[in-house]
Amino acid sequence: QVQLVESGGGLVQAGASLRLSCAASGRTFSSYFMGWFRQAPGKEREFVAATSWSGTTTDIADSVKGRFTISRDNTKNTVHLHMNSLRPEDTAVYYCVAGEHLNIVANAYEYWGQGTQVTVSS
Repeated sequence: QVQLVESGGGLVQAGASLRLSCAASGRTFSSYFMGWFRQAPGKEREFVAATSWSGTTTDIADSVKGRFTISRDNTKNTVHLHMNSLRPEDTAVYYCVAGEHLNIVANAYEYWGQGTQVTVSS
């Protein structure tokens, strides 16, 4: 059974940093892109970042570029989202995803975690 389990969310003040982690299990993800989407209340799911197995192919959404980075630890089947200079507009549920292709479209990803809440207060 494939599982993506997120951790690291929480309540922080604007300007703070957080690191989200996603642990994958249940299959080999070596050929899969892994990444993150987010969904704020009343809004559609939004692509945040994704990376290939090797980390050589990465995409970061313009809305977070320069503040967020993504990294991957293949020895632990884990992907991290490093979030710096957080803003209130970053408040959302953050979902870990895995899929065969790098895409900014949500339904392109086969596997999804349950999500972790990130709340940024002003």
